[in-house]
Amino acid sequence: MVTNRQVRILMKLIQKEMTIGLAAAKAGMDEKTAWKYRKLGNLPSEVKKNHTWQTRNDPFEPVWDNIKEKLEINPGLEAKTLFEDSQRHYPGRFSDGQLRTLQRKVKRWRAEEGPGKEVYFDQIHRPGQLCESDFSHMNSLEVTIQGQPFNHLIYHFVLTYSNWETGSICFSESFETLSQGLQDALWELGGAPLIHRTDRLTAASQKAGHPDEFTRSYQALLDHYSLKGQRIQAGKANENGDIEQRHYRYKKAIDQSLMLRGSRDFESRQDYKAYLKKIFSQLNCGRMERFQKELRELKPLPLRRLESCRRFPVRVRPSSTIRIYNNVYSVHSRLIGEKIEARLCPDHLEIWYGQKCTDKMPRLRGDGKHYINYRHIIDWLVRKPGAFENYRYRDELFPTSRFRMAYDYLKQHNALKASHEYLEILYMAARENESLVDDALRYLIDHGQAISKDLVETFIRSGQEVKNQLDIEIPGLDLSVYDESIFQEVGSCI
Repeated sequence: MVTNRQVRILMKLIQKEMTIGLAAAKAGMDEKTAWKYRKLGNLPSEVKKNHTWQTRNDPFEPVWDNIKEKLEINPGLEAKTLFEDSQRHYPGRFSDGQLRTLQRKVKRWRAEEGPGKEVYFDQIHRPGQLCESDFSHMNSLEVTIQGQPFNHLIYHFVLTYSNWETGSICFSESFETLSQGLQDALWELGGAPLIHRTDRLTAASQKAGHPDEFTRSYQALLDHYSLKGQRIQAGKANENGDIEQRHYRYKKAIDQSLMLRGSRDFESRQDYKAYLKKIFSQLNCGRMERFQKELRELKPLPLRRLESCRRFPVRVRPSSTIRIYNNVYSVHSRLIGEKIEARLCPDHLEIWYGQKCTDKMPRLRGDGKHYINYRHIIDWLVRKPGAFENYRYRDELFPTSRFRMAYDYLKQHNALKASHEYLEILYMAARENESLVDDALRYLIDHGQAISKDLVETFIRSGQEVKNQLDIEIPGLDLSVYDESIFQEVGSCI
């Protein structure tokens, strides 16, 4: 096939060569073809006829009206679904190899007659105007802390003009987590933009039909930093597109970095936290020019941060427990009947009495759960051993699997005194040292000896060390060398 380039060369050579045959040879075409284009005076693309005719009969033409009617009623129907439906209604008429023909026909109908598709309108981003934030699950990265799976989320914050981003580890999408994450980001940034946009977080947004758009707590947080709140429409994640894209990019960067690192295990949560911060710094390096423009437009921060904990004045029930957000927590029995203040923070719960923090425990995620510390109630359980057998939270009174094995042994050998004997052992763990009692139980179980409160106490008094038969010493890899080397140039960008 002759190209436009060949014809252009031919026209130039005709002016120079003695014969048209010589010019055609040099242009790489037949002499008859050269005469043809000389007479036409047009390029091949200009004389090419559009292919508007069919080379074969359309097998779906007889049934197309029926198919088209279904598409007009339900535009989301796939061509494969319609093809299988046609095969059922017209047995033997359509072979599997004709599926592609129908797919092309349906695609053409969508483009020519189908409903319009959603349009994404490019937005103008101005420095210091808009920030977006959201939570993202990080479990797919399969990070571990000392070999144990570390299931967590990240609160992710981004400035839409420069794409400067930061974030913090969290474990739930609660208001307390949102408050702490947003404030950490703003104070790290050193200023506040005009608008903060989120999706329809239950921690920040009221339910449909409520006169207020945001909860009072979230609105107070926005007012404190002079932020205007925005939330996207339901099911319209593209309206929060910057942060959604940063979720994907950031997790991909972490995944690639962990592959180079050769391990997804970290010594501690602090080490992992520092690692994530280095990734953020690395990504922000190329955004410093636009980021500096953002900094000049940010509003100053208030004099102090807002407290990220929620306070609940509650009275301790006779069961030595309190209920916060449909979760049950135990407190020390000496506080029964007293009015205390529970401060619910992003990852823990504090118990305050008389302007003093008397206890601290992990925060429960979700609802309908319970946290019972045997040390809070053991002093009364030993006085009422009969209550142990049917105690609602009995399973929480086995600190380790060996305590459970000890109770099962006592139950098997002396069912009448099993509860009393076990509670004495548990009381010893609360009074003395839980790990020492656990070691004593492990020694007695491993050596097939009887289990009793006296034998456990005798073993503890002896000061004998217990070596776990399953302990195998394997020299660990020092990954800090990699962590330092891969990020050694990040500091120059900050």
